[in-house]
Amino acid sequence: MTKEMEKVGLTVVHACSIVSISKTVGANRIVPTIAIPHPFGDPGKSPLEEKTLRKKLVEKALKALTTHIDSQTIFA
Repeated sequence: MTKEMEKVGLTVVHACSIVSISKTVGANRIVPTIAIPHPFGDPGKSPLEEKTLRKKLVEKALKALTTHIDSQTIFA
């Protein structure tokens, strides 16, 4: 779906736990996340640690949205 959205001019970031799948489906901007059941968090962390982790991932996704790319890019 990300490729179709980009075809009409919408920049998309694919945040995912399994980067190889994102690459296979052709996502252009890929942000690796934590785990399948908790992509943007880690229930094993304290609330403050988890908030910091989530903020970092969202900031990474926003940077990916504003970065010019010419090919598939993983924002690790």
